[in-house]
Amino acid sequence: MKKIVCFLTLFLLMAGSVFAQDAKSIVQKSDKNIRGNTSQATIKITVIRPKWSKEMLIKSWSQGNDYAVSLVVSPKKDKGIVFLKRKKEVWNWMPSIERTIKLPPSMMMQSWMGTDLKNDDLVKESSLVTDYTHQLLGKEVVDGKECYKIELTPKEDASVVWGKILTWIDTKDYVQLKSEFYDEDGFLVNKIHGTKIKQFGDRKLPSVIEFTNVDEPDKKTILEYVDIVFDKPIPPAYFTTRYMKRLR
Repeated sequence: MKKIVCFLTLFLLMAGSVFAQDAKSIVQKSDKNIRGNTSQATIKITVIRPKWSKEMLIKSWSQGNDYAVSLVVSPKKDKGIVFLKRKKEVWNWMPSIERTIKLPPSMMMQSWMGTDLKNDDLVKESSLVTDYTHQLLGKEVVDGKECYKIELTPKEDASVVWGKILTWIDTKDYVQLKSEFYDEDGFLVNKIHGTKIKQFGDRKLPSVIEFTNVDEPDKKTILEYVDIVFDKPIPPAYFTTRYMKRLR
């Protein structure tokens, strides 16, 4: 009898390990699908508020998880502003004062360019893979597509703001269609919804991503990818502080 119990315990532990590995692999495939080795994109950002709205056009370049730079093309008053991410640091070039500023930790939770994104989001892009454990909860249908439903819980040593994340990833193309972000007390705070799937080169991605605050659903930030090119070489100089004011 004891041998049977031990065998069942071992089987359950092994099964749990396999499911955990499967869940992490799914998240990694989705993450790789979004990034590629490099990416170059043009993005229209729309910020919606109850009494006003604004649009921005951004050009961005990224290399892996550690390097990314974004240039504001419009509106005119913000044109030329540059944000540079180098690993865990974020730098900002302000053409109006002709200065490069390193953002301190105290500014990480502030709004990025008046959107529903935070400066911290620029730094934490790879955290879904590296800072969380992953559990496959099953499958659900989102927008007519069968998806893996995965729960992400932060590792003990991870420096993250979320107590839990639920994400839904398409079983066919590993497209992340929806995510929900919960605080440490288990309350739902933010939602992300990806729609209008398009073919960008050799992969499919949501061309529109909507960010919503649950407590203020009339406030939204919508990202629309005008174009994306993956795995095209980018000069290393693009990811240096000295090149920020020359970026075009």
